[in-house]
Amino acid sequence: MYVASEINHADKMDLKLLLISTLLGVICYSSAQQEGNECITAIAESCGECIQVGAKCGWCMDPGFLKQGEATSTRCDELESLRKRGCSSTKVENPRGSQRVLKNKAVTNLWNKGAENLRAEDITQVQPQKLTLSLRLGEPQSFNLKFKRAEDYPIDLYYLMDLSYSMKDDLENVKNLGTQLMLEMSKITSDFRIGFGSFVEKKLLNPCTGDQNCTSPFSYKNLLTLTSNGQEFNTLVGQQQIDGNLDSPEGGFDAIMQVAVCGEHIGWRNVTRLLVFSTDAGFHFAGDGKLGGIVLPNDGKCHLENNMYTVSHYYDHPSIAHLVQKLSENNIQTIFAVTEEFQPVYMELKNLIPKSAVGILSANSSNVINLIIDAYNSLSSEVILENSKLPEGVTIMYQSRCKNGVTGEGEMGRKCSNISIGDDVSFTISITAKQCPKMGKPETIKIKPLGFNEEVEITLNFICECDCHKDGIENSDICHNGNGTYECGACRCNEGRIGRQCECSTNEVTSEDLDKSCRKDNGTDICSNNGDCVCGTCECKKRENPEERYSGMFCECDNFNCDRSNNKLCGGHGHCECRVCICDANWTGSACDCSLDTTTCLASNKQICNGRGTCECGTCKCTNPKFQGPSCEICPTCPGVCAEHKECVQCRAFGTGEKKDTCERDCSYFNLIKVKDRDKLPQPGQAFPLMHCKERDANDCWFYYTYAVNKTEKEVHVVETLDCPAGPDIIPIVAGVVAGIVLIGLALLLIWKLLMIIHDRREFAKFEKEKMNAKWDTGENPIYKSAVTTVVNPKYEGK
Repeated sequence: MYVASEINHADKMDLKLLLISTLLGVICYSSAQQEGNECITAIAESCGECIQVGAKCGWCMDPGFLKQGEATSTRCDELESLRKRGCSSTKVENPRGSQRVLKNKAVTNLWNKGAENLRAEDITQVQPQKLTLSLRLGEPQSFNLKFKRAEDYPIDLYYLMDLSYSMKDDLENVKNLGTQLMLEMSKITSDFRIGFGSFVEKKLLNPCTGDQNCTSPFSYKNLLTLTSNGQEFNTLVGQQQIDGNLDSPEGGFDAIMQVAVCGEHIGWRNVTRLLVFSTDAGFHFAGDGKLGGIVLPNDGKCHLENNMYTVSHYYDHPSIAHLVQKLSENNIQTIFAVTEEFQPVYMELKNLIPKSAVGILSANSSNVINLIIDAYNSLSSEVILENSKLPEGVTIMYQSRCKNGVTGEGEMGRKCSNISIGDDVSFTISITAKQCPKMGKPETIKIKPLGFNEEVEITLNFICECDCHKDGIENSDICHNGNGTYECGACRCNEGRIGRQCECSTNEVTSEDLDKSCRKDNGTDICSNNGDCVCGTCECKKRENPEERYSGMFCECDNFNCDRSNNKLCGGHGHCECRVCICDANWTGSACDCSLDTTTCLASNKQICNGRGTCECGTCKCTNPKFQGPSCEICPTCPGVCAEHKECVQCRAFGTGEKKDTCERDCSYFNLIKVKDRDKLPQPGQAFPLMHCKERDANDCWFYYTYAVNKTEKEVHVVETLDCPAGPDIIPIVAGVVAGIVLIGLALLLIWKLLMIIHDRREFAKFEKEKMNAKWDTGENPIYKSAVTTVVNPKYEGK
């Protein structure tokens, strides 16, 4: 027997609970959205405060916008919410950010030195050059920056060499560097200048011993200001002598700092600036000066007198961060030409200094020209943007669009690599303000490609006040006898006054007292976030639906957040008070959805739930799990249930059985529905208890039916055709037997024939074998007998 059950009363309750949970979820989500509305939660008291909360916030300056009891801060809300609350779009103050390009000179395709009156300053590689951004807090302003390397752009190269004793053989190869480098660089630019300087260490004593070509130690000398005369470079370098310093590391950082900050002495132009730092040793940095008693930090200023660094004994070595700052400020790109032994050290230094390169110098510096050319190509093919210090609360984001469609964001958005002359690259730069500056004045920032002299100057204006602020009326009578300025449809109270219309004095009650008396149980929420604290008393917010309201001393109660049933507040059988349902008579439950009426639980015998259960919420809950149904009258698993209705089903459906004569009298207590086959019978999962039955009649025929009680009616679904056993078919049986005998006989004959063939073949093979082994005497016939008989006389002695 197959037993199946429909959704009983417990299932219905589960369905109700699911519906209630869904509705509560929707309500909670709506409440969460309200709580997540930063415009409302910020409690802005003026239009300026409102627009500083976020870019989504607007201020309604309609004087008649607020309803009775609403606080001033409710004027600040999201734009769509203000519209729904009845504020006209013409009355909403919502200033937006903007941008204006002040200088937008197109990038230069070709630098032509021969052009009349054309200077390096006339070349443009960055576009635009100057713009103004008006920033609304939280609203980014974006613009595109274009960069393009100009062909034949001028280059200044300063060669800074370590002249310690270990660089003696290197000096010989550098003596001809000027003319050779001029020749090679002419393939890159027609305007090239070169300078030369040297460094050793912070020492005053002369350690030279007997070497006439050894000079006293020095920190840094500017030997040759930048010049386009390569022969002058060769001549000057040829006059140099190595120094007697024998230790390592060297004081090269002092020299780099002076080269960077002493632009007038070095002769830097506003063009591409390269600094070649050549050494075979490490370096001293900030703090090492303490070894010689020098504790004063490097001041990052120029101290050259007669082209000699004069305060090396006074200031410590600069730090790496200090060097990075000065090199960046002066657009100097550094090439470290070092020996293989110290390459790892300077590679780490390169990672700290943007727009720098490291090349391996041969033992005698013979490869210095190729090293410089390779390093320059590497540096010039890379564009890295940097910005000056940002004002507090301002953030900047970069997105690059490089060659061949390569893009990048975040830190990679600042950089493009493998750029050739004439390639266009662009960057999208987004600037966002998170807070207004303390002084309220415009700020200026600059963005430039590292190592290039050009930059974009950006003036930032901050939108921190509404336009209607300008039309405010000071000491307006609207603000409680002139205790505030009436602006943007609300009062901005004077110092010492608080309240919606500045009606409260801080001398009478402090803002701390106000807040404290408006916090329930000393919590953190003022008026439960459902109202405003006005003069120490909570004024609850109004709802769009006038029938919905907040109430209570701390606005902690409402009449719309109670449990619901059938999408009705308190099931339609009660009312909501302080988020709790007060049910009508004969109803109970958290959503007043449980009826106390027991008439719906009465069985046909007038017993509640047939005596087998309890009546809960107007529905029977059977205490015996065997029974089910509206009044616990059905037991699908009890034996004899199908047999009880067998005779009635048989007589009504097929006109047979023991009750066929009394069928109309005894079997009219159910509705009979015939179906074509078993698949059409009702299946478990429907809305009433169901029982499947299978019975056999006197002719051994099976019939199938289901018995169910639908509310107060009983229904029987029966398959209209009987399932009777069929008799045996004689012909196929006889034919099968005959065919089997014939097949068995044929099989036996075939087996006998096969055995005979095998036996004959074996006998024949045996005969052939014996024939081969037989031996015959060809001299006499073995069966021949002569006809002559010879007898020998025994007494004959041959006489």
